[in-house]
Amino acid sequence: MAATEIDHAIVAAARDSYSQLVAFLTARAGGDFSAAEDALGEAFLAAMKQWPAEGIPAKPEAWLITTARRRLVDSQRRGETRSRLEGQLLVALEDAQELADSEADFPDERLRLLFVCTHPAIDPSARAPLSLQSVLGLDAARIASAFLVSPAAMSQRLVRAKSKIRAAGIPFHVPGPEEWPERLEFVMDAIYVAFNSGWETMLDPDSPDGGLAEEAIWLGRLLVRLTPEEPEPLGLLALMLHCHARRQARRGKDGGFIPLLRQETRLWLKPMMNEADDLIRQAATRRTPGRFQLEAAIQSVHAARAVTGLIDWPMIVRFYETLMTLTPAIGARIGHALSRSEIHGAEEGLRCLDSVKGSLISEHQPYWVARAHLLKSAGRLEGSSEAYRKAIGLTEDPAVRAFLISENS
Repeated sequence: MAATEIDHAIVAAARDSYSQLVAFLTARAGGDFSAAEDALGEAFLAAMKQWPAEGIPAKPEAWLITTARRRLVDSQRRGETRSRLEGQLLVALEDAQELADSEADFPDERLRLLFVCTHPAIDPSARAPLSLQSVLGLDAARIASAFLVSPAAMSQRLVRAKSKIRAAGIPFHVPGPEEWPERLEFVMDAIYVAFNSGWETMLDPDSPDGGLAEEAIWLGRLLVRLTPEEPEPLGLLALMLHCHARRQARRGKDGGFIPLLRQETRLWLKPMMNEADDLIRQAATRRTPGRFQLEAAIQSVHAARAVTGLIDWPMIVRFYETLMTLTPAIGARIGHALSRSEIHGAEEGLRCLDSVKGSLISEHQPYWVARAHLLKSAGRLEGSSEAYRKAIGLTEDPAVRAFLISENS
């Protein structure tokens, strides 16, 4: 069998199923993330050695599970916890072999793992990042960028969190409703960051994160079913659906980036937007507004342009003003400044943007994009060019970088 075919199969398994495999193994390894990750890494190495000679298995993921579980048993037999866990792991190995021989798919344990990662015993600053790494497969550098901290600091935070789970023996289960308020916010944060990571790269065929948007939406739907009385998961799912409905309009025929206000609304998926609006209305009946509901409502106002051809900027400003009372997020303040500028002019937008203080903005690409746009609109071209250069230097997406370069010309 050709080496390229083997490589493709291994890469596909890692890209499409790694997070599901880690969650599945962790559920059967006493909640030990590190052991599950190490065992799965060894399984992938074994695949690189064995598949060229034996051929690609009919169910690559089940093969990897079986191999990884054998590594888990071997490792536990060599460790101090042999007497406590060996029987449990042997049963797990037998289950894995049955799974590999059957026609069934392995169960998706990621939502349970999300709740493990958000346990109150874990430092709050590590809960969503740990979820992103362990459940959704993002690396520490990408997570650090999302949370505006250094990769080294994020790596240390994640290591401490995994050690805490193992040392505290945190149970691997979805908590009862009485425990949801303490964990739900962090679960939703992780799902939304994963969605953004995938949404930004979904049109890049070479990106390993391209499928994350769909995975995040799937987890959002599962969370809504699990917490039917909670309004914020409805808002989160609505927000993701509104954004996802516009995915085909974000690139031109030449692959160039197209910002929201310049997109062709005929390319937006109206059934998906209608579903999102239904979710927003359903959440509103609970009369408990929250961050995700407000962000979804803002996207709903933008979506209305597909029908009316207009954008109700005063309503967007009101939503942002309410949102800023609920979250200190830089994104909300940037959105407020830009929407104010649509009503009162670029100088008003800059005045609002100047109120955004702190060291975080120095490396925050959306801030510099907004500043460059407003300075250009105000005719302050020298400052605009400087802000564009800063934004371009912070931009990873080649299409977005090309767009910003063209705007700065």
